Amino acid sequence: MAPLRIATDLRDEECGISPPEDSPTAKKPLRADSSRIPLTRWEAAVAATVFLIFSVGLFCIFLTMPEADYDKILRLPRNLSDLRILKDNLAVYARDYQAKFILGYCSIYIFMQTFMIPGTIFLSLLAGALFGVVKGVILVVLSATSGASSCYFLSKLIGRPLVSWMWPEKLRFFQAEIAKRKEKLLNYMLFLRITPSLPNTFINLASPIVDIPFRIFFLATLVGLVPASYITVRAGLALGDLKSVRDLYDMKTLVVLFLIGFVSIFPTILKRKRTYE
Repeated sequence: MAPLRIATDLRDEECGISPPEDSPTAKKPLRADSSRIPLTRWEAAVAATVFLIFSVGLFCIFLTMPEADYDKILRLPRNLSDLRILKDNLAVYARDYQAKFILGYCSIYIFMQTFMIPGTIFLSLLAGALFGVVKGVILVVLSATSGASSCYFLSKLIGRPLVSWMWPEKLRFFQAEIAKRKEKLLNYMLFLRITPSLPNTFINLASPIVDIPFRIFFLATLVGLVPASYITVRAGLALGDLKSVRDLYDMKTLVVLFLIGFVSIFPTILKRKRTYE
């Protein structure tokens, strides 16, 4: 949905701001160039190399795992029906080879987070269905934090042109908000992680570009992902009753997340009030 909203916003902006095409000052859009990813050959080579290293490492991990019906378990679920089938196929395997299964699970989760591959919400539900709430939340939070950290460093290396190309307005807004909250940056990052104010993918990619220190990024991610992870993992316990992924974040759940988020930024609000007084 995010790319669709961004595309709509860009179209609206062009319709509302751009001068008429017959105006001598009008800038005609370069459609051919705008469709290309603005990475240099070196940056593209770095991204491809990192992707290859991750892929080879992931493949080696699966080679060391016990033999099984790989056609049944080596599948990424794309909907709840796929997830229920995968859970039934993995239940015995995860119980008998728990350590190796967890290693493979974490590797896939980190890989998907690093390269912004959609579908990690299904892995979070799967963790709840297979391991329960406590172990599932720990597994999801550690995997998500590791993947987000990996994405942070990859973006720090080659992400600036890509983020500026995909989300120019959102990046400028984010940079301005970060500049205003330098003293209480951790509180603001916690708020963003707890609430769905900004997509996590955007936060992972944009944080190094707007000079958010890694220690703040890491701590805010580790702590801030706990509430949403708990909600998702707990829903995995009743996977058979879940009708849609959208049911995970109904209005009541969103209100709770925003309340928790406001608690995290309350010290900042209180400090501003005392300053004005």
